[in-house]
Amino acid sequence: MVAGRWRTKGRQDVEQTFSASVWREGNLYVAQCLEIDVASQGENEEAALENLREALELHFEPPHATDAPLVRTIKVEVGAA
Repeated sequence: MVAGRWRTKGRQDVEQTFSASVWREGNLYVAQCLEIDVASQGENEEAALENLREALELHFEPPHATDAPLVRTIKVEVGAA
């Protein structure tokens, strides 16, 4: 389980607990949140979970865009099967 605090606009921090799957991949450990598509890694299981906690905190931070993003459309030809 990974617990963290997230600040909501105009409100106090909110604490929420998430489940994480941790496994070894080569020389690193990978921690993946099971409820939200966020993952991180570390040199050991504890570091991977701490890095996942930080990644989740960043995920829930409000965006700080300096310029409005440009939205474009593209056309793609899709063949019939």
